[in-house]
Amino acid sequence: MKQRIFTLLLFAFAGLTACRKNDDNQPDIKQYDDAQIQTYMSANGLTGFTKDETQIADGATGIYYKIINPGNPSTGPDSLKYSDKISIVYTLKSMDGKYVATDTILNHFDDYLGHFVNSSYPQGLQLAIHDLLKYPGGSMRVLVPSRLAYGVRGFGVGSVTSSGRIAGNQSLDYYVHVIKDQAQYDDESINKYFAANSLSGYTKDPLGYYYKINTQGTGTIGDIGDYSNVELTYVGSMLNGTEFDNAAKTTATTMTPFGTIDGFKDVLTKHCTTGTSISVFIPSAIGYGRFQYSAIPPNSVLHFEMQITSVTQP
Repeated sequence: MKQRIFTLLLFAFAGLTACRKNDDNQPDIKQYDDAQIQTYMSANGLTGFTKDETQIADGATGIYYKIINPGNPSTGPDSLKYSDKISIVYTLKSMDGKYVATDTILNHFDDYLGHFVNSSYPQGLQLAIHDLLKYPGGSMRVLVPSRLAYGVRGFGVGSVTSSGRIAGNQSLDYYVHVIKDQAQYDDESINKYFAANSLSGYTKDPLGYYYKINTQGTGTIGDIGDYSNVELTYVGSMLNGTEFDNAAKTTATTMTPFGTIDGFKDVLTKHCTTGTSISVFIPSAIGYGRFQYSAIPPNSVLHFEMQITSVTQP
């Protein structure tokens, strides 16, 4: 019912603005965006937002924002600069309710803040992070007007009714968190995953990953070296459950630890032998780090379930 009322109000406002032209005989998009955002806030019971009056080329930005966590400007680093490399997680909804992306496991950005718009993110979100959120470790909710989002063309593929496309003239609702300490963030994410899924019995290795031996092996720990031939079945997934590597889920494959990511190699050489069945959660620093790898976003925690079939030496 709220969505229907919201849509009807927007159509009504569009009809009014069509009759009220500016000097260029065009509808006033700033007024349209502001009405769209205010109607959205009212329909969704959003309160405590501030309207940004920062002046840009065509006037005030018209961004509405609410700081959830300001970071720690009193003792932290200087405010964010466009030359700073940042890591963020975010959620996104279009105000017509047709586009929703709330998976913070997939929604990662890691690059220079100045490259934000070049990476297909809206100018309005870049301005909000730089001018309003300001500090690493901070988080905010920000409502970006369509003229500072994807404009009349929208974004994505498919028709305007497609769930994979943001329609034209859509203002956007973002939650964004600028990560200050990636290792701490990863550790918190792993422990939240444990709590949410009622998992227990994991041990934190000094290198930073968590492991649980489900079945003890029959060999001797230490038999696996960097160049040992390890035959195993395994599956790799992210914390949202998406499997990125299940080719060896049922059919054993052979690998040498030296050719794997640091966390995976350390697990094999320190905790595994023939017959070991083990579950492990690897933070991004000893996974694929700040780089996108295939379908794995930057700064991703990796989850592996593996069973060692045999170990032979070169």
